[in-house]
Amino acid sequence: MLERISDLPTGILGVRASGRVSRDDYEAVIDPMLGEAGRAGRRIRFLYHFTPEFEGFTPGAAWEDAKVGLQYLRLFERCAVVTDKEWLRGAASAVGAMLPCPVKTFGEAEFDGARAWLAAPIAPSHLDHRIIEAQGVLVVEPHGRLSVEDFDSLGASVDPWIESGRQLRGIVVHAREFPGWETIGSFFRHVRFVRNHHRKVRRVALAVDGKLAKLAPALVESFVGAEVQHFGFNDLERAIAWAGQDGAGATIDEAG
Repeated sequence: MLERISDLPTGILGVRASGRVSRDDYEAVIDPMLGEAGRAGRRIRFLYHFTPEFEGFTPGAAWEDAKVGLQYLRLFERCAVVTDKEWLRGAASAVGAMLPCPVKTFGEAEFDGARAWLAAPIAPSHLDHRIIEAQGVLVVEPHGRLSVEDFDSLGASVDPWIESGRQLRGIVVHAREFPGWETIGSFFRHVRFVRNHHRKVRRVALAVDGKLAKLAPALVESFVGAEVQHFGFNDLERAIAWAGQDGAGATIDEAG
């Protein structure tokens, strides 16, 4: 069965699972909870507590879990899984690396820690970004080890803009040095962002210096339909102008 956890900080939703969880449990507890948040457009911080008495999911519940996840995926901001069951902890960690939000597992004795992590403010982004609407160009400027939240924030800004019918002509990466990723989950989130957007982008400009310029060949492979051009770090305006142009014909210029 599933029951809603009521004594959580404001802005956090949670459920407690025990025994065998069925499809009816999802329809009675989780669907209304997430549906309300979805209609209000609220981001979701979610706590899933699997008690020692939890036995598993019925086939219908497993399907409902997947369906609910797909429907509300983009609303999730953080997810905490509390359980002492190793198979659930392993599954949560594996799935969490592929989800568009941070997922962290906690033991039964760490329930208060899970609540505190969900309630904690999100650290300042290490990936500044802005959309230059007149030219249809996204400018991204990494300045610290990139986290899952950095790519969540980027997607939350860019995806609605694209879905509104506007064209994303190009992306400009502006940085002196690439700072790397905070965790393996951050790396997977980066890969997913590239995969989900590469067909929408015609041009990628690297306004970079030093070692970061060597990323150009990798970007060519990732953005398979895009032209890639290298500019110097101080040539940002020229890079933006090129990325926002229509048409084709440019190639990678290693000399900048």
